[in-house]
Amino acid sequence: MAMKEIKAEDIKDNAFRLIGKDYLAVTVQGDSRVNAMTASWGGLGVLWNKNVATIYLRPSRYTKELLDAGEEFSLCVLGNSIKNRYEYLGSHSGRDEDKMLVSKLKVNYMNDVPWIDGSRLVLFCRKLYAQEMDAFCFTDEKILKQNYRKDDFHTMYIAEITKVIIDSNTLTAQKK
Repeated sequence: MAMKEIKAEDIKDNAFRLIGKDYLAVTVQGDSRVNAMTASWGGLGVLWNKNVATIYLRPSRYTKELLDAGEEFSLCVLGNSIKNRYEYLGSHSGRDEDKMLVSKLKVNYMNDVPWIDGSRLVLFCRKLYAQEMDAFCFTDEKILKQNYRKDDFHTMYIAEITKVIIDSNTLTAQKK
């Protein structure tokens, strides 16, 4: 699979589909190994004159601990050849095992930032802002009650998209 660098504004994919429906994995370097988790809440846009990605992680997630300790991570949209391993990333904890090894996902690096080989699109990100959600700030009580019964509020991360790479086959298909 040959990857090619593109500008963030040249991503043709629908952001709602990428984040909410496709196979997105937050991938981060730990002290001794890489960890990745599934993600389906987030956004892409422009903030502070930068192209940004926004993700939300619960406090119970091992990936959150690793992200809090570091500055950079990648968002990997898994390609068709590896998307069957996506559920594993979301149903097992990296605290207990090396999920990349067990799921047989190969890790590559770009400037010391890990990404999953076989991804069709990778956004390399640098944290700019992190804030825990607060019950007091919800204006819709129903959302609060439906999503935070255990007061396990997500932390919102806003990250600058520093680089984007795309599988050449995906890029070719998008041009048609």
